[in-house]
Amino acid sequence: MELNDVIISRNIIEGYKKKLLDHLSVDVALVGAGPANMVAGYYLGKAGVKAAIFEAKLAPGGGMWGGGMMFNEIVIQEDAREVMDEIGIRYEDKGGGYYTADSIETISTIISRCVRMGTPVFNLIKAIDVLFREENGSPRVAGLVLSWSPVEKLELHVDPLGIEARFVVDGTGHPADICHIVTRKMNVKLNTPTGGVVGEMPLWADRGESFTVENTGPVFPGLYVSGMAATNAFGGPRMGPVFGGMLLSGKKVAELITKELKGA
Repeated sequence: MELNDVIISRNIIEGYKKKLLDHLSVDVALVGAGPANMVAGYYLGKAGVKAAIFEAKLAPGGGMWGGGMMFNEIVIQEDAREVMDEIGIRYEDKGGGYYTADSIETISTIISRCVRMGTPVFNLIKAIDVLFREENGSPRVAGLVLSWSPVEKLELHVDPLGIEARFVVDGTGHPADICHIVTRKMNVKLNTPTGGVVGEMPLWADRGESFTVENTGPVFPGLYVSGMAATNAFGGPRMGPVFGGMLLSGKKVAELITKELKGA
């Protein structure tokens, strides 16, 4: 067949336009396409929840690609093996509850399963602000304000667009960007020990993994935290290249939101 450049361009534009228009109003808007939010996207899609992930970088996957110090192997502990099995991640049993997996295969598998389950990833889009509304006289996060990442990097004066969401998940990792935006611009307190983003502590894998999962959940009306954003928001230790906590955090935040949506 003879390829027509205009037809190619039209198909791309029409396809992306439909995908974006279909997700201007969602049940859950997840910010950051790290492993926790990608796993959350998988479980939300599986539960029939309309969700979308917005990632500022070109490639989704967060910090999992590089494994530990660019050795592209990761460790996942026994607690998260059920999630690995369901998503279809291959691993090697090292004994004692430790499993290793190829970081490239792991995150690419998670990305594929998330998108195929119905949660799209919009990459190169940065969440620069939130929508907020009043509910019973109190403020609530009600969506996101989005811009192209290159626009923000070049500091161009281009107005962003807004989308509405019943819940927003801050999965931006170490920066906890959305939590910072909410406290700074809405002049409110989060339900963290300080009312703000506490900041992460030094490395302690054992405590960091459990802390992340325990503190995955709501931090403000309409706003949840997952993964390293939960660690940073509540002040837990970082955990390094062990990723079971990220997988379990993603599953937990999806289950909590699904339950709240069905109970609403």
